[in-house]
Parts: sequence; C-alpha cells; structure tokens
Amino acid sequence: MNLEGRKIIVNKSSKDLVEILKSPENYKDFMPDGLQKFETREDGFKFGLQGMPEIALKIDEVNDQKAVLKSASSSLDFSLTAALQPLNENQTEVQMLFEGKFNPFIKMMVEKPLQNFINTLTDKIEAYK
Repeated sequence: MNLEGRKIIVNKSSKDLVEILKSPENYKDFMPDGLQKFETREDGFKFGLQGMPEIALKIDEVNDQKAVLKSASSSLDFSLTAALQPLNENQTEVQMLFEGKFNPFIKMMVEKPLQNFINTLTDKIEAYK
C-alpha cells in the first residue's frame, strides 16, 4: 500500500530540515491534535493518538534528500519518508510518502486514517517555524 501527501514548500533549507528531522523530540511538533502519548528513544519515538494503538518509529535514514522513518514493530512492515527537494538556499519542497505491506483487511481499516495522518503531518511541517 502506497500513500502520498501533497507537495509543499517549506521556508527552510534542506540542511536545516535535515537537522530538525534527525532529532526524535522534534517530531512531537508534527503530531496531530489528539496526541495522548509521546516518548522519545535514542533512535526514534513512540506515540499514541486518540482511538488508535501506539506506534513506535525509528529514524532509519536522514540525508539532504530524504528522512525515512520505519516501524519499530516486527509485526507491522512500513516506512514513512519525507522526500526533500531543495529549491534554493531558503526553501525546500517536501512530500510525505508512506509504503506499507498489509493484508487486504488491515489495508481497508488503516488506509483512510493513515492518509489523514499524512495530511496532518504535511500541514504541520508546512506551518513549522
């Protein structure tokens, strides 16, 4: 299952975004309203949203072209990537990309909430100061 967020322009250099996305505690600023739990770990974070199970993510790779978060649970196989495209010294195009391997039943249950989550992340990154 693949999902995409809309492409946005962030008024930060890709270098600045890389520094922000390397640090687990900064992801709390991008979480949707309804966040009930947020714990940082050395290489990632765990969060809980109202009405959803807790999700643990590890920061797998961050460079000037992408930031990749992967599921820290062996029972869920997915990644969430922020694709970074530098436009100039002070602007970067960002697009959230989700890729997951789910059975059809799970896909049917999670597709809409995941798309909403990606849309919210996109909005929060776009508004990030």
